[in-house]
Amino acid sequence: MDCIFCKIVSGEIPCSKIYESDNLIAFLDISPLSIGHTLVIPKFHSEKLHELPDEYLIEILPLLKKIAIALNIKDYNLLQNNGARAHQAVNHMHFHIIPKTESHGLKIEWDPIIQSSEELKNLAEKLINKI
Repeated sequence: MDCIFCKIVSGEIPCSKIYESDNLIAFLDISPLSIGHTLVIPKFHSEKLHELPDEYLIEILPLLKKIAIALNIKDYNLLQNNGARAHQAVNHMHFHIIPKTESHGLKIEWDPIIQSSEELKNLAEKLINKI
C-alpha cells in the first residue's frame, strides 16, 4: 500500500510518536500549524470517517481529550476532513488537534449559505428518517 500513514503505522516511516494502542497511533505533525499540532490515526486503513469500524472510533475522542490535557492548552481546534473537496490531503482517516494561540493555529473562513426555515425543516425530516 502506498499510504504514508500506513507506512508510519508499520514503522517504515519514522514519526514523533506520543501514543500508541492496538488500534490508534498519535504523533506530532511534521508541518505543524502550531507547537503541539498532533495527528491521531487509526491503524486500520480507511479513507473516510464513515468507513471506519466503530471499535476504532470509540477510542479516538477520549484520546483527543487526553492529548488536549497533556498539551495544557486553553484553545484548540479538532479537525477531521473527508475527501479532496473537504481538504483531506492524506487519504487515511485522521484527526488533527491544533493548539490555537494569538499568532499560530488553524485559520478558518466561514462563508455561510442562506436556508429558509422551511428548507431546514425539510432537510431535518429527511435526515431523521435516515438516522
